[in-house]
Amino acid sequence: MTMCTRASIELAEPLAGTAAVARTWLLIEQPGPWGAKALTGSRLDPAVGRALDRAANGTGVRVALIRRPGPHADRHRPSRRRVLLAHTAPHDPWVRTADLADPADLTGLDFAALGAGAHGGFGTGYQGPPIVAVCTNGKRDRCCALYGRPLATELAASDGQNVWEITHLGGHRFAPTMLVLPYGYTYGRVDGHHAKDVLEAARSGRVVLDGCRGRSAWDRPGQAADLAVRALTGEGRADAVTVEGTEEAPGGWAVRVAHADGRAWRVAVARTVSQPPRPESCGAALGTPARAEVTGIEAVAGGGVGRPRRAQGAA
Repeated sequence: MTMCTRASIELAEPLAGTAAVARTWLLIEQPGPWGAKALTGSRLDPAVGRALDRAANGTGVRVALIRRPGPHADRHRPSRRRVLLAHTAPHDPWVRTADLADPADLTGLDFAALGAGAHGGFGTGYQGPPIVAVCTNGKRDRCCALYGRPLATELAASDGQNVWEITHLGGHRFAPTMLVLPYGYTYGRVDGHHAKDVLEAARSGRVVLDGCRGRSAWDRPGQAADLAVRALTGEGRADAVTVEGTEEAPGGWAVRVAHADGRAWRVAVARTVSQPPRPESCGAALGTPARAEVTGIEAVAGGGVGRPRRAQGAA
C-alpha cells in the first residue's frame, strides 16, 4: 500500500488552499475509539451524531469529535464532556466552552446563527492560549494516526490542556495536520518544532505561513488568495487580512482581499487539478485532487475592511 503522505511529499504537492471550510467549529469531547465516520462510529449516540450532522449542513458550522492525547481506553467514559465552540472569521474570532452531561443538548443550537458568528450565550468565553487540534483518526486514514498521534503527544507534554486530538481535518495526505483556534488556520506536514513555532506566533495573534493550508473561514480560492497576499506583503497579523468575496472568473475565480490599513487586491486563482495522479488517502485509487492556484495579484482601490461578505464559489 502506498502511503498517501509519502506520495504527496515526493510530488511536492502545494498546501495552500487545501484547508477544511468552516466559519465555526463545534468540537465535542468523545474519548474511546473513533470510526471512519466518527459522528456515527464512536461511543457518541449515533442518533445524536446524525442529528448534529443534519443541523450543521449548509450553515458554515463543522462538527467534529475531540479527545485528549494518550491511550484511548474504551473504559474511560466521562460523566460530563468538554465542548469547544469557535468562530474563526476576522474582526471577532472567539472560543466558547461548556461541560455537558448530554451531547444531545447541542442539537437545539441555532446552527445558522453560529455559522454567522452569533454564539447566543453558549457556555463561557475562553480567554486562554490558542487551542490546537491534531488529526489522529487512523480509522479514516492510517497516516493521521501514524504521524498525528506522536505530534499530539509531544505538544500535550508542553501545552497540556490546550491540545486535543480531532477526528477529521481533511487532507490525509498532508498528515500530520493541525487546526489552531480561534483563528482557524490549518497546517500540514507539521513536526514538533514547527508546531511549537506556530503556537508561539498564535499567542501574539500572528500567522506562520510555512506549512499553512489556509484559514477555514474562507472558501478554498479565498484561502489561497489570503496566503498569497500575506506572502507578498509580509503581513503576519491574523486579523489584518480579510477575504471580502470570491467571484467566478474564466478558468477559476477572482478573489478580493483587503487589508486593515485600506489596501486591497484582486487575486486571480485558477481552477486546476494535481498531476500526475496520486492517492488522496492510503489505499485509495489514484486521483487528481482539485487545486486553487494563484496566478496573479493586482492592487485595486481599497476603502478599509468591514465585516467580510460571505464568499461564493467554494472549491
